[in-house]
Amino acid sequence: MVSRMYRALRLPLLLCMGALEASAQGTLTLRQAVDQALGKSPQAAIAHASDQEAKSAATMARTQLLPHLNFTEDISRGDDPVYAFGTRLRQGQFTQSAFALDALNHPQPIDNFSTRFSGSWTAFDSFKTQREIHSADLLRASAVSSAKAVDQQIVLNVVAAYQAVLYAQREIDVAQHERETASALLASVDDRVNAGLAVESDRMAAQVNVAARKQELIAAQGDLDLAWAQLREAMGTPDLKPSELKPIETHTFEQLPLEQELAIAAKTRPDLTALTQAQSAQASDLRAARSNFGPVVSTYGNWEEDRSSLGSSGGNNWVAGVQISVDILPVGKRAQLAQQIAAKQKIDAQLSASQQHVRLEVSHAHIRRKTAELSAETAQAALDQSAESLRIVKNRYNAGLANITDLLRAEDAERQSQSTYWHAVYGNAMAYAELLYVTGTLTPTAAEDLQ
Repeated sequence: MVSRMYRALRLPLLLCMGALEASAQGTLTLRQAVDQALGKSPQAAIAHASDQEAKSAATMARTQLLPHLNFTEDISRGDDPVYAFGTRLRQGQFTQSAFALDALNHPQPIDNFSTRFSGSWTAFDSFKTQREIHSADLLRASAVSSAKAVDQQIVLNVVAAYQAVLYAQREIDVAQHERETASALLASVDDRVNAGLAVESDRMAAQVNVAARKQELIAAQGDLDLAWAQLREAMGTPDLKPSELKPIETHTFEQLPLEQELAIAAKTRPDLTALTQAQSAQASDLRAARSNFGPVVSTYGNWEEDRSSLGSSGGNNWVAGVQISVDILPVGKRAQLAQQIAAKQKIDAQLSASQQHVRLEVSHAHIRRKTAELSAETAQAALDQSAESLRIVKNRYNAGLANITDLLRAEDAERQSQSTYWHAVYGNAMAYAELLYVTGTLTPTAAEDLQ
C-alpha cells in the first residue's frame, strides 16, 4: 500500500520540487527575454556587423573627394647614359667636362638619392563621386533598416517561444489537475465497489483513467522541456535554466481595419524601407555610371630633391599642372552602364514583388487574428458548458443515475475543452504578435502587451 502511494505521488512531488527550485531563480518576463535575445542573438550580431560594414563603405566613398599625397625616398645607381645625364642635371652637378663626348657616351656609374613629394586631386568628374557617395549613404541607411527587420524577427521568435512555454505550463496545470481528479475518482469507486454499489469493471475503468492521465502529465512535462529548449535557442542563451513564468492569461487586443493595417505596413515595415533605400542607391549608381562618360578635370603636383649621397646637398625641382581627360572609346563604360540599368530593373521588380507579398502577409495575418479571437470566444463558451455538464453528470453518478462510462466521458470532454481553450488563448496571442510583425510594429515595447 505504501509502495502504491509512493508511486502515485512521486511525479507530482518531483514537479513541485522543480517549480520551487525555478521560482527561487526569479521570474523571467517577456521583455527581459526579448532584451537578452537582442543583445546575445547571433542574428543581431550579424546585422550589426553589416551595419558597420556599410558605414565603413560610406566613409570610404567620401575619401574620393580628398587629394592623394605620396612620399617617396628612392636610392639608385647606374651608368645608363640617359640616366646619368638626367641625374647629374637634376642634382645640379653639371660641369664643362661633363659635356665631353666620351663622358656622355660612356659615363661613370652615378648614385642618386631622391626625395619626392607628389600629389593629385580630382577637381571635377561630372559629379560621379558625389553620386557614389549618395549611393553609399543610402546603402548605409538600408543596412540600418535591415538590422531593424532582423530585430523584429528576433522579437517574434522570442515571443513565440515564450508563449509556447506559457502554454506548456498551463497544459501541465490542467494535466496535473485531471490526474488528481482521476485519483480521487478511483478512491471513490473503490469505496463504492467495497460497499457493493459498483462492479469491479468500474474500478478497472477508473484505474485505466488514472494511467491515461499520468501519461498525459508525462507528455505535458516533455512539451514544457521542449518549449524551454526553443526559448533558449531564440534568446541565444544555451545555459538558461527553466523557471516558473507568469501564467498565460486571456487578452483582448485592438483590432484595426485591414486597409489601415496595410497602410501601416507600407510605411513602417523595415524590410520594405531597406529595399526602397537600396532602390534609391541603385538609381544613384546608375547616374554615376552615366557620369563616367563626362570629362574629368584633375590637378597634379610634384616636388623632388636629388643628391649624390644621403647627406649631401643637391638640386630640387617641381612640376604642377591641370589635366582634362575624355574617354573617346568608352567600350567598358558602356558595358558598366548596361549592367547598372539591369541592376536597377532587378531591384525595381524586387520591390514591387515585396510590396505585393507584404499585402498578402498583412491580409493573411488580419484574417488569422479575427479567426483566433472568435476561436477563443467559442472555446470559452465550450469550456463553461463542459464544466456545467460535468457537474450535472457527477451529481447523477453520485445519485446512482449514471454509470462510470458517462462520468469518464464527461470528464474527458471537460479536459478537452480546457486544452482547447488554452490553445485558443495561445493562438490568439500569437496571431496578434504575427500581425504586429507583418505590419512592422513588433518592437520590444509592443511585445510587453503580450504578457
